[in-house]
Amino acid sequence: MSAIKAKHQRLVLLVIALIALIGAGLLAAWALKNQAAYFYVPSDLVAHPPEAGRAVRLGGMVEKGSISHAADGVTVNFVVGDGKARVPVRFTGITPDLFVEGSGVVAEGRMEGQTFVADNLLAKHDEKYVPREMKDMTAQQAKQVVAETK
Repeated sequence: MSAIKAKHQRLVLLVIALIALIGAGLLAAWALKNQAAYFYVPSDLVAHPPEAGRAVRLGGMVEKGSISHAADGVTVNFVVGDGKARVPVRFTGITPDLFVEGSGVVAEGRMEGQTFVADNLLAKHDEKYVPREMKDMTAQQAKQVVAETK
């Protein structure tokens, strides 16, 4: 009996390793397919709403005068807009400290009818954000505090 030549043996091992690597990649992609949350702005969400129950992220600005609290004390209703469209949002839970009217927000959740039901809120601050501790400091004092923390 003739044994497989070393050159062919390496080639067979290389092909098997390549097939295993491709299989692992496809398996990972398939597993993550249902976990992906697409990002929408209000105008995209209104124009092309996702299928009911699909996890998505909605990003935009909290419209001024739109925040209202339900009687249960933990449910917040507000409107997210992007200048072109508006989407009503309902969130039950504790809102982030930076969540205020006129600020940016990313809501993770799903559409239920015409309302976006958020499971999680991420509030964004603008470029002019200053921590509370530094709000009343002069620019020179703030630079000194920053230099001391390095």
